[in-house]
Parts: sequence; C-alpha cells; structure tokens
Amino acid sequence: MSLFGSPTVLLAGPGANHFVFSNQDLIFTETKAINALVGRSILTLSGEELKQVRGALHGYLRPEMVTKYMRKMDEEVRRHIDLNWVGHKTVTVAPLARRLAFDIICSVIFGQGVGPIREALAADFETMVKAMLSIPVNIPFTKFNKGLNASRRIRKVLRQIARDMEGALQQGYSSSADDFFTYMLVLRSKGTHSLTVEDIVDNAIVLLAAGYETSSVLITFLIRCLANEPDIFGKITDEQEEIARSKGPNEPLTWDDVSRMKYTWKVALEILRTISPIFGSFRTAIKDIEYRGYHIPKGWQVFHAQSITHLDGKFFNDPIKFDPTRFDNQSLIPPYCFVPFGGGPSMCPGNEFPRTETLVAMHYLVRQFRWKLCCKEEGYRKDPLPTPVLGLPIELETRTPPEYAHA
Repeated sequence: MSLFGSPTVLLAGPGANHFVFSNQDLIFTETKAINALVGRSILTLSGEELKQVRGALHGYLRPEMVTKYMRKMDEEVRRHIDLNWVGHKTVTVAPLARRLAFDIICSVIFGQGVGPIREALAADFETMVKAMLSIPVNIPFTKFNKGLNASRRIRKVLRQIARDMEGALQQGYSSSADDFFTYMLVLRSKGTHSLTVEDIVDNAIVLLAAGYETSSVLITFLIRCLANEPDIFGKITDEQEEIARSKGPNEPLTWDDVSRMKYTWKVALEILRTISPIFGSFRTAIKDIEYRGYHIPKGWQVFHAQSITHLDGKFFNDPIKFDPTRFDNQSLIPPYCFVPFGGGPSMCPGNEFPRTETLVAMHYLVRQFRWKLCCKEEGYRKDPLPTPVLGLPIELETRTPPEYAHA
C-alpha cells in the first residue's frame, strides 16, 4: 500500500515484532519536524554509530546505575507532591504527571535541581514536544516555528551545561555516576565512543522526551485505574504500607524497596498492555530485505504495529478484561507478544527508569491520598500518546499527614 506518498508495508504479530526489533536494516522513520527538532540521535542512527550510542545508553541506564539515582527520584517525588497535591481539593493529573516526569529526568539526566534553568527548560520543552508532529513550515508564530525556537534555546542551555560539566570533570569535581552528561563525557575521554558534545545533547533530548512520555502516561492511567478499581487500590496500598512499616520516618526509598513492589508493578504492566503508550512506529529499509518470503525493497517504509498483540485473544485470555494477575508468571506469555519497551536488541535501554519512577510516585501517592474521578465518563484520545480528554481531574481526600507519617 501507499501511505503519505511512500510505498508502505504493514507488519504486525509476534513474528513481525521479533523481525523488526532484531533487524538493523530497518531504521526509525521520523517526521521532518522531529528530525529538525531533535537532530542526530539514537532514533535516526544506524550501524556502528547506533551501536555506540545504544551501548552508552544501556550503560548509563542499567539497573545498577538506576539504584544510584534513587535518592534524587525520591526527593523529586516528595517535593512535587508537597507543592502540587498537598492542600488541594482537586488536581488535574495529566499535566502534573508530565511535570513530575520532566523534573525527575532533569535532575537525573542533566543534574539540574530546582531553579530558573529547569523552569526555562520546562516551558521550552513543552513547546518543542507539541511541535513534533506539526507541519514543518518555518513561518513565524506557527507551532513548528515556536518549537524550533524552543529547541534552539534548549540546545543552548544544554551545551552550556555540558561544557560546565566537562570542566568540573577535568578538575575532579564530578564523577561518571553524577548524571548522563558526565557519564557520556567520561566515555568520550576514554575513547569508548566518538560522539561530539552536540551528539550527546541530541541524545539527551531524546532521553528526556522518551522518559517524559512513557512515565507520564503510565502514572496518569494508573491513577485513573485506581479510582475505578477500589480492590486494586486496596491491594496496592497494603503493599506500600508494608514497605513503609519497614522504614524509619521520612527515610527515602531504596532499590530494594522498589523491588518489593511486585503487585503494584503488575498493575502497571496491565496498564501498559491495555493502554499502550506507543501503538506502532514507522521504519525505513536501508537495504533490500525479506520477511517470510516477502521482498521489501530498499527505501520502502514499514509501519510496525508492535502493540497489536497486547489485545489479541490468541495470546491473552479475555484480553479486554483488566487483570493484573495475568503477570503472575510472565514466562507464560509467548515471546514478543508483550512489548511495551520493545524487545531483543531493540529493547528500550531505559526501561528500568520509568518503572522505578512510577513505583516511587505511587508509593507516596497511595499512602497519602484517596481520590475519585471528577468526570467518570471522561474518555481519552491518542494525541499521539493516550491522553485523557479533560486531563483527568480528580477529587482528593488526604489519608496521611503531609510529613509522610511513619506507619
């Protein structure tokens, strides 16, 4: 078939998932707007460059490294709740979830705590994200023009941050575990990769966008789910209270604590199955390839509907039913049928990041609040990510004191 004037092949199913995720001759096809706004990143690289970047990202975002960022995540979640939830009778969840995800990533990736730099980045980043699917016509006051200007300001700030960190690194004031920029600069100085500062900035922006989107969608729809499922809400609360009882008053969460949040994560996985943040993606064949005897010429476009298996009754019994227990034994799920974070060589290098961020946020939210939907009939749209039509306004009822009293 032809789509947007390009010959296009539609691939779906577990076999297609395995084929696409394992094939380096299929690269992401991003819109002209995204290419202009993001630059040269893991989304558009191939060959050795892609291996370099993917290897570096896997190194920085591996579970052992995420354990080192736990305190930062914990601090950001507590600060966010104190500022935006405590003392409020109603809140609108979706924009708050986006801001929480942004603040955590800013702290961990860029080493930027609360302050004017982060506030400026937040405003510009929101503008840039809105422009990613816009028509790439650079005329003043268009969405794309505003996004392009915001992207330039973001790059200017990030380049300066990178230069400052490089100087601190050379003087021995920082280490590779401090943040993403420093980690990448250390690898560059050791000759592990040949990325320029501009390349590092490009990939930092992609990291920010990817983490921002996945985490915010997951947190938003988890909160929506708990408002509709009191039994699940109760089980998650029991799990989180048990963890809290093992800790001292105001003691931050640790990696071991997050590892014990097994039921909460099963609920999150069921959210990702039923409301996948990413339905599919476009890729381009950079050479002639074959799939099950079908010839796909070089230059053809492939639309990979990766999450279509999530709601297929052949792989998930009663797929429309919301049932976290289906993840009690994940080994029973056929390979490449549940792929919220990709699979094989294309597994998202940062999949532990949104998991940890989401679980930390839910720990403090369910221990401190109960909530109900302001509009029970509120639907959601794909824009392009799943987004509640009204932003998910909820009514809050305080459950525990603001200082997170020890249970």
